[in-house]
Amino acid sequence: MNERYSRQILFNGIGKDGQRRLLHSRALIVGCGALGSAHAESLARAGVGKLRIADRDFVESSNLQRQTMFTELDASERIPKAIAAANHIRELNSEIEVEPEVTDVNHSNIEQLVKDCDVVLDGTDNFATRYLINDACVKHEINWIYGAAVGSYGVTMTIQPHQTPCLRCVFEEAPPAASAPTCDTAGVIMPIISVVAAVQVSEALKLLTGQDENLHRSLMQFDVWRNDWRKINPGPPSPDCPTCGLANFATLEAVSGDFAAVLCGRNAVQISPAQATRLNFEELAARLRATGDVKFNDYLLRFRTGEFELTVFQDARSIIRGTNEIKTARSLYAKYIGN
Repeated sequence: MNERYSRQILFNGIGKDGQRRLLHSRALIVGCGALGSAHAESLARAGVGKLRIADRDFVESSNLQRQTMFTELDASERIPKAIAAANHIRELNSEIEVEPEVTDVNHSNIEQLVKDCDVVLDGTDNFATRYLINDACVKHEINWIYGAAVGSYGVTMTIQPHQTPCLRCVFEEAPPAASAPTCDTAGVIMPIISVVAAVQVSEALKLLTGQDENLHRSLMQFDVWRNDWRKINPGPPSPDCPTCGLANFATLEAVSGDFAAVLCGRNAVQISPAQATRLNFEELAARLRATGDVKFNDYLLRFRTGEFELTVFQDARSIIRGTNEIKTARSLYAKYIGN
């Protein structure tokens, strides 16, 4: 421990006791894109003993400009991001335990994912999932760190349930659809990813080593292109907040049927079956070859038919490219995958 983490131990904020605490901690990273891959690498190098990484997607070439954990080989082989991150983490720090979860984070699994975790880091790209994290973490009294970045602008806030405002206290409602820029419409540059991720990881290290008094306790905003840095005091928790004030965890309530979501800017729809299963890719490929081009690896199967491409994961979740229509995507899923 002393040799690998010697420079970190020399830092007064951590020291030997803090390093021991890190080695016995578990962090959950939700989303392993630009922010999440930076979280994963930084926490692994810092010696956080257990990392659980949850992500629904696979590596593509457009990710490589800003998602630092991934390589061209990961993109060419379309390795799921959680698996690729876990593979690289094991190469840079074999002493820690990595738990990759190739899954769509939703109400059916979020509470199991946060279970036994000491901190949760937000690497997602949408408010629906952030509200889900917020509900689960407030319900189970788990600290979590919100973060977002688009263009050259980023924001982050650390949430300690019932001690600080939760996400719902500050953002009562999600922004209306199509009202805010996204990475797929406005782009994003690497420096803002580095800044937001650095603040999130710093806050995580403070929480995990018991240095709560050094938390920034604000909504921090950055624009690295305009050189604008702000700290906004969010005030105390709201007693009328549905989540932390009234304990109404609406996003955790079960909903029957499959899950379908349009993936912003990608001309694609994700379909997740109501009942997860484990597919046999060899059998599925044999069935699909008569109607299109099929390739698969240990983690996913890719099927092209006409103008559409279906990427199918082992749990039967699928990303259908070539349409933004949920009805069309569900029809294709039923036709080629089943149900």
